[in-house]
Amino acid sequence: MSRKILTVLSEYGYWGEELLGPLTRFDEQGYEVTFLTPRGGRPLALPPSLDAGFIDPPLGRSVVSEDVAKAAIALDQSDRLDHPEDLSSWIPERPYTSDDNYLRALESYNREIGDHLDERIACYEALLIVGGSGPIVDLANNGRVHDLILAFLRSGKVIGAECYGVACLAFARDWESRESIIKNKHVTGHCKEYDYKDGTGFLTTDFNMGPPPYPLEYILRDATAPGGRYHGNFGKEISVVVDHPFVTGRSTADSFRTGEKMVEVLERGLRRYGW
Repeated sequence: MSRKILTVLSEYGYWGEELLGPLTRFDEQGYEVTFLTPRGGRPLALPPSLDAGFIDPPLGRSVVSEDVAKAAIALDQSDRLDHPEDLSSWIPERPYTSDDNYLRALESYNREIGDHLDERIACYEALLIVGGSGPIVDLANNGRVHDLILAFLRSGKVIGAECYGVACLAFARDWESRESIIKNKHVTGHCKEYDYKDGTGFLTTDFNMGPPPYPLEYILRDATAPGGRYHGNFGKEISVVVDHPFVTGRSTADSFRTGEKMVEVLERGLRRYGW
């Protein structure tokens, strides 16, 4: 029986290579991949991530090779992403404390999280959160995404995240302690030097965010303290960190390595890499 991987994608644009890289490695292993989005909408790749001529402003060079662009376009235009699972149908919204009958509603919510969600993810051996600018909008501070991550963590399953998808790990917290699940862990993620000064874009809207609304590096540095560490590895071509059960990739160029290391964790029990 093949392993099953649950892959979470933004509905506001994923970066082509950041899906293509891990997915290629999963396909090579014969893994079965299920795609999931916040509300069941079909994910689409951000246009610059499909353009080999796009010059990334912070790096001053193209970050999309001709081969990757061609493969990412083929994937984006295929039917593989046509019918993703709908996360909002998997997990209820946490009730407000001001809601009528709050205590009963909270008990019902906790039953859904503790029983039904754990059952739903039992068939999956790993979770991957794909990066790009879209996760800033609908994944990073999405309580349902946090609940999903916490369920995988409770079950001792592998959790991978790339680029701005790593923000989901920083914000996934036990409701009582409010401590990040990556406290005292080692991670990488989109570093400050890679941030745009202007032009952070999303699909389905013509709004120009300008620079990203938060510096992910600073968030990760704070979330991993006091015993862990954020590794930006700026100046190095590849930055992937494994601190079991987490596998994190910094940005675009790290996508294939992120998939490789997730496979190594699953197949060979890798527990530490990149730090």
